[in-house]
This record gives sequence, structure tokens and C-alpha cells, in this order.
Amino acid sequence: MSVELDPVELGFRRPFNNEVSQTLRLQNPHADPVAFKVKTTAPKQYCVRPNSGRIEPGGNIEVQVLLQAMKEDPPLDARCRDKFLVQSVGISRELDTGANVAQIWASIEQSAKSSIQEKKIRVTFLPANGAAPTTNGLLHSGEDEPPAYSSPSPAPVTPQRTPARQLDEKSGARSDDSTLLGNTTAAISNATGISQSDLERQLKEAKDTISRLQTQAAEQTGLRQRKSDGSSSSAGTTKTLQQAPAAGGVSVVTIFCLTVPAAAFWFFSRALSR
Repeated sequence: MSVELDPVELGFRRPFNNEVSQTLRLQNPHADPVAFKVKTTAPKQYCVRPNSGRIEPGGNIEVQVLLQAMKEDPPLDARCRDKFLVQSVGISRELDTGANVAQIWASIEQSAKSSIQEKKIRVTFLPANGAAPTTNGLLHSGEDEPPAYSSPSPAPVTPQRTPARQLDEKSGARSDDSTLLGNTTAAISNATGISQSDLERQLKEAKDTISRLQTQAAEQTGLRQRKSDGSSSSAGTTKTLQQAPAAGGVSVVTIFCLTVPAAAFWFFSRALSR
């Protein structure tokens, strides 16, 4: 047993940045009660209340169809491929024994699926009030069919909007190195009264000193490695030579670890003494 639909097409009027609703009336012209179910090809975009139920003989029911708010309106010439499917079936006396609608549908889909009647409803996007009419992208016969129908949500759930700007997962909330350096020098300049250009010059000198110390350490390390490569000692002796301390009993690594903090301390001392 099929139900009568009013209207036979659902038209939603722009703009779509807010939720838009339409009322679909289902009428049962038969002498027996009817169970109905409403499905759509876009279940995440619409909500239907109620999306299933029971209609008594000669009765009718109003179904609210809600189009969820969109981030922006689709183009005026965009084709709307959304459709709704209204399924209905008569409730026989054998089934009408106090069972709820979900139980009735489960029983019918298992034993009498061929008795289910279906009616399709097309969806059109209408222009805003006062705007010139458009084709609204109506999907005509002969074109590709949309995806399969699914039951929409019975309650409105507005999709979450995607943030306009998201942090990169790898970089997180860290600032760019050049920005951090500029902010640091500006803060020191405000605290000491030294111009930012002088601070940058002194920082460059400190960097040059650290680079020179790193080069010297690398040269001494390479010299030890060459000596160890030229010897006929075992692998264990070579490793010992590579880790041997420099003249005076202090290793190059130790010198480097001491000079880097010293250079940094020298830089900030000069900055604060000005």
C-alpha cells in the first residue's frame, strides 16, 4: 500500500548558510494502517522528523525535512543530486499485535519484502526570494543515479565547520626561528637600552666565535682519526685513540662544552654592561 505525497518534490530556497526546512505530508487513503519509512541519498545533509512511523486508515502525518546549514551556497547552476525515498507497507492484522514500527519493518523485510511500496522525491535548490529563476541543477531522467538511499538522522546535527587555519601536526605551535630571534633581540634591546642593530652585531660575533671553535675541534678530531687509521693497532686501540684527551689531559669535547657556554655568557655580559 502506497501513501500519497504532498508535495511530490522538495524545494529548498536559498540562502543555505542557515538551516532550511520543508514539510512533507504523507496521507494514507487505505482502509488498513500503513507503516512508512523515509530515506535519502544524503543522510548527513538532512534530518527528518519523524523518519518512520505509522499512519492510521484515512489519516495523514506531517514530516519535517531539514536541510543542514552549509558553509557556503553551491553555485546557482549546480546540479542537485539529492533524492528522498518514501517506503510504505500495509500493516496486516497478523502484524498489528502491539508491535512497534521497527519490529513491523524488521518482520516485513524478512518475510514480505516484495510488498513494500516506494516513491521517490526529487530535491531542487530554489533561488532566494526576488531572485531570477534558474534551472537549479535538477537531475533529469537519463542522468547518473545518485548513491543508495540511507535513513537520515531524526534529530538535527549541524556539521562542524572546518577551521580556516589549522596548526601543522609536526610543527605544532612553535614559531619560526627568524621570528623567535627577532623577538628575543627586541626584548633584550628594551631591557638594556642597547640598539637592536648592536645586539645583532654582537650576536653575529658570538656565532663566529662558536663556529671557529667548532672548526678547530673538528680539525683536531680528524687528526686523531687519521693517526688511528695509520696505526696497526686493533679496533679497541683505535677507539681508545679516538677518545683520547687533548694535550694537557683535557679532551676536545670538554673544551667545546666549556667554550660554548662561555661565549654565550660573554655575549650577554657585554649586552648588559653597555
